[in-house]
Amino acid sequence: MFSSFVAPRQVKIGDAAAFVGTTPRAIRHYHEIGLLPEPVRGGDDRRRYGYEDMIRLLWIRRMAGAGIALDDIRDAFADTASAGTDSDDGIAGTLERLEETLLAQEAEVRRQRTAVQRMRTEGSRTGLLSDFVTSRLEGLPEGSLRQADLDSLLVTERIFGPLGAAVQASRFIALATHPGLRKESDRVDAAEEALDDTIAVDDPRVAQVAAERHAFEKALHAVIEDSGLAESDDALFDSWDTLHPATADEGEDEAGQSPGREQETMSAFEAIGKMPYDFSPARLRCMELAEELAAHESTASQTRPACIDHERC
Repeated sequence: MFSSFVAPRQVKIGDAAAFVGTTPRAIRHYHEIGLLPEPVRGGDDRRRYGYEDMIRLLWIRRMAGAGIALDDIRDAFADTASAGTDSDDGIAGTLERLEETLLAQEAEVRRQRTAVQRMRTEGSRTGLLSDFVTSRLEGLPEGSLRQADLDSLLVTERIFGPLGAAVQASRFIALATHPGLRKESDRVDAAEEALDDTIAVDDPRVAQVAAERHAFEKALHAVIEDSGLAESDDALFDSWDTLHPATADEGEDEAGQSPGREQETMSAFEAIGKMPYDFSPARLRCMELAEELAAHESTASQTRPACIDHERC
C-alpha cells in the first residue's frame, strides 16, 4: 500500500537548514559569498529551495566538515561547473592544499604535545625552555633553581639560542649545588641593587661593590672549573654540532654560529635596545668597573713570567 505522503517540491530556509544540519544564518552567508546561488522566492518573498539546492548544501556541509575553507569550496564548485558536472578536477588542487595544511597542523600539534609533556615532567616553567637546556638541568634538587634563574635562562635562550642558555646554565647549577656560593651571590646582588639613582657614579661604594662582584665571579668560576662543569660546557658544543650539523653551503657568522640554526635569534647589541633593564647610572658604572677588573687581571696573568723556583711559587 502506497503512502499518501507527497514530498514538497520546494522548502523554506528553516526546513532546508534543519535537513542539512546547519542554520539559516549560515545559509544566508553562503549566499553572500557566492557559494550558493540565490534561489527563487515565493509569493511571500521568502527563499524557496529545491532538490538541486539541497544537494549542493549537503556537499557544502560535508566539504566544510572535512576542513575545506568556504572560499575554496566556492572555487571548487566554479571549476567543476566549467569542467563539467561530472568532473572532480576542480577540487583536486584544493584537496592537495588542504592535505598540506593538515600535515603542518599535525606537526604543530605534536610539537605542542611534546612541550606540554616536558612541562609536566620538568615543571611548568623549566619545561618551557628548550629540551637542550632542560637536559642540562637534569638531576638538580627540586626547588634548587629560582624563578630569577629561569628568567635569565629564558632571556639568554631568546637572544643567543639554546646553546648559549645551556652554557649559562652551568652558573645556576653551581649556585644550586653550593649553598655558600648562593648566599654570597645574594649578598652581592643586594649590594648592586642598592646602587640606585640616589648614589652618585663616583661614590666609593660603587668601586667597592665592583670589587666584590669581581671577587665573587672569580670564586664562581673556580667552582665551575673544579666541579667539572666547564668540561661539560665543552661537551655541549660537540652535542650541539651533532644535533645541528652544518651543510656544505652554510657559512659561519661573526658569532661562530651557522646561520639558520636557531630561528629568531638576535645580536647582543640588538637585545640591549629591545630588552629593558632598569639599571641606575651607579649600577652601570659598577658593572663597567667589575669588567675592567676582570680584563686587567686576565691581561696580567697572560703577561706574568713563568716561575722557575717552584717551591717559592
